[in-house]
Formats: sequence, C-alpha cells, structure tokens
Amino acid sequence: MAMSGVATTLLRSSNRVGLTSYTKRCVHTSLNQVTLHENEEYIQPHVQTEIPGPLSKQYKSDLSKLQNSAAVTMFCDYSKSKGNYLADADGNILLDCFQQISSLPLGYNHPVLLDLMNDPHTQLTILNRPALGSFPSVDFLPLIENSLLKVAPRGLQNVVTMACGSCSNENAFKVAFFKYMKDLRGEEMPAPGSLELETCMINKAPGAPDLSILSFDGAFHGRTLGCLSTTHSKPIHKLDVPSFDWPIAPFPQLKYPLEEHVKENEAEENRCLEIVEDLIEKWASKSPVAGLVVEPVQAEGGDNFASDEFFRKLKKITEKHNVAFICDEVQTGGGVCGRWWAHDYWGLENPPDMVTFAKKMSSGGFYYSDAMKWQAGYRVYNTWMGEPIKLMLLEKTIGVISEQGLVEQAAYTGNYLREGLKDLEAKYPGALNSVRGRGTFCAVNGRDMEFRDKVMSGMMNKGILLGACGSSSIRFRPSLLFTDYHVDIVLDRLNQVLDSIK
Repeated sequence: MAMSGVATTLLRSSNRVGLTSYTKRCVHTSLNQVTLHENEEYIQPHVQTEIPGPLSKQYKSDLSKLQNSAAVTMFCDYSKSKGNYLADADGNILLDCFQQISSLPLGYNHPVLLDLMNDPHTQLTILNRPALGSFPSVDFLPLIENSLLKVAPRGLQNVVTMACGSCSNENAFKVAFFKYMKDLRGEEMPAPGSLELETCMINKAPGAPDLSILSFDGAFHGRTLGCLSTTHSKPIHKLDVPSFDWPIAPFPQLKYPLEEHVKENEAEENRCLEIVEDLIEKWASKSPVAGLVVEPVQAEGGDNFASDEFFRKLKKITEKHNVAFICDEVQTGGGVCGRWWAHDYWGLENPPDMVTFAKKMSSGGFYYSDAMKWQAGYRVYNTWMGEPIKLMLLEKTIGVISEQGLVEQAAYTGNYLREGLKDLEAKYPGALNSVRGRGTFCAVNGRDMEFRDKVMSGMMNKGILLGACGSSSIRFRPSLLFTDYHVDIVLDRLNQVLDSIK
C-alpha cells in the first residue's frame, strides 16, 4: 500500500534471523509523530498513555455501574480510527491485529463503505429495517446474488441470512435435526393431529426427539444454548448453564514443527478419527448423531490446526453414517486464510452439507446443500433474519477484495508473518513455539499463560493490539489490508518486548 512517500518506515535486513538489524528510516516525520493521509492509514502506532489509559479506565468504571464491564479492554474513538489502526479514548493509535475479534475485512472507515453509507437507498434500508423472512424488499434477491452467491462455497447455492455466528450455527443444528427426522419419517412434516405435533409442544418425544450434534474438545461455536453445548474452549462460557448431553470427540493436538513430527501427528489424527466413528456408532442407540460441527481452525480454543487429510477422512465418516457435516467458518471465512473459505484447502470430493459464516462476511448465515432443504415456512425464522444493509456492505467489500487481490495478499502476508515469527522463535528459544497459520490467520504460543499475557500487555503498550486464545496462544486477526509493511512494525515491537522480558 502506498504511503504517499511521506512516511516513517521500518526496513528489515535481508538476514531474517538477525532481528537486531532492524533499522529505522525517517524521511519527514519522527517515530513520535502520526500523520494521517486522506483515504490512507496512520503510518505508525502512537502511544501517549498507558493502555488502557485514564479516560478508558474512567469510562469503564462508569459503565460498571450499569452493567458488568469486566471484559472491556479499552474505549475506542472510531471517528479517528483508520484502516489497520484503532484510536482509543486517550489518543493512542494502535496497529490493530485483532480487528474487532476478526470481524473487519477492510479495517476501519474504508472510503468505499463510507460512501455506501451516504447513499439515500442505503439510508432507507437502514431506516425501514425489513423483516426479511416475511417482507423483503424488491431488490433483496439481486442483493443476495451480488454478495453471498458471488462467494458461495463450491456446490452450495442455497443460503439463508442470520444476525450473528451463534444464531447461524444454532439454526444449522436445527436443519440437521430436520433432515434426520425427514429421512426417518419419509416426509418433512408429520400429519395434522399426529403424536409428534402434540408432544413437541411439551418437550417430549417423539415430537421432541433425543438427537445430538457431535463436536470437538476445544471447539467454540457460540454462546446460545444449543451452540454452548458444542462449545468446549473455556469454562467461563459454560459454568452454571444447563447443556445438552451430546458427544464430544478429541481434536488433534499436533506437534510443531510439523515437518519434524509427521508420524506422531498422523497417529494423533487417526486416533481422533477412530473416536469420532466410535462415538457415532455408540450414540446411535442413545441419542443418534444428526450432525457433526467442526471449525477448520479451532480459533477460540487455541488456534488448533489439523491436516487437510484429517478433514477429508472426517467428511467420509459423516457420509458413511448419514451425519450432516457442518463446517463452522464464522472466523475462518472471508479470505483471511488466503482462500475465501478455509475448507477450500481440504480438497473434498463432496462439499460440506452446511457452511456457517459471520464476522468478516458482515452478515451471519449459512449455505446448505439441496439435500438439507426444508419446505415448511417458519421452520428457520426470526423477525429480521439478518440485515440487508449487511449484504450491501458485503457486496462492496467483495468488490474491493477482488479488485485489489486482497485474498492473495493475505496468503503472501501470512507467509511473511510466519517466517518472521519463526525467526523470533529461533532468537528467543523457549519463549515462543508452534508458529502456525494459513494466510494471516496465524498464531504462536508463549511458553506459558503468564508469559503470554506479559507479551500481550507489552505489545499493547507499544501500540500493537493482538488477541489471546487457548492456554498460551497469541493470535493474529488483522484486516485484509494488512501488508508486509505492517508485519515489520509488529515484529520490531515484538522483538523489543521479548528482549525486555526474556
């Protein structure tokens, strides 16, 4: 990305291991100055208070009188945020590698999206907020065709919109149950006056059948009740909340570097696959498995990866046992992994039965195969069924991504980032380990949780916002505008932080 030639830049030495050879080149501005160019970004992070600063702390204290504010990191000034940079209430400018928990594909205040908000038709859409399930606007179908269907996963041309990732997964689970019972009955809906229709009203079988969704240890699929029963990443999400008794399989725990642990990792993946099939068979007489849900990368659980072969074999198991295969791409979809959908890497013979999405896709929802279709109205329904404005944003976003080759850029930038992290892993042995990722969907582990948290705090106070996941992982979730220029800034600050706490 051009910086108008009036920028403070970081140049990396050709010696990737010699990180102390990072050099700073100042053209017109010092590192303590921040210049904002029209329709561009800030050129550097700029920290003038501790983070969170005094205003953020005061706002948090005030908010705590109204609601629980324990999860609040800082208060942000979105009017001053730009591209990859987030401004906070205290005037700090952070290079944001977390982007609203991986939700902003084009960063803050992209001019194309700002122009969309100024359009009168857009304003009418926001103002009138259609209840899409019953009263869509005349341009709703073209809007879907020009947004969601332009990037539909291979083999999946049916789609329904939702408000968020949790309700996307929640309704995908319901569709898996519909399909299972339709196959069992031979028809979608039982006859009027049937026992099924009577008993479902009092939460009893056969109308409310005892079915299950198989999920994986370490998974995160949302915080609504059905999704929470498939979420196993942190106790804080689940404590004191009743859950469905559904089967949980182990997710492969790979050893890094991958090339040094090929046999062990293959054995680990086969072990997990055997348990998956065993669970499906054993639960058939207890609470039959109607669907299996899996993330291409277990994000919240620690950025846990598995091989493409693992997922190909997993899909074969679900086909063998007539279990709906639900691919949760809420975090991995939208180009961040270097392809539009992370499951594109798997090379499946047949597509997933459903692919859920949200975050970088602006709208929530899920794609589904013809076999998963339902016929009766109101089976998957709520008042708004998402927001058409989100599809308008997605349409413009897809245009920018396509025109600027941002998916390919994410693949390149992610490789560059991982190579730099591996250099730091080599320079500070025992401090970092297990560099991994696809595209800019990357992570590295600190040696333990305490060390990881010190690194995160140190980076924030050097103007770099990162995410934490799992027990000791640092995760990178930048926008698609993230380039090697920004990587160099991140690695330089990370080098400084590691040197100070090693």
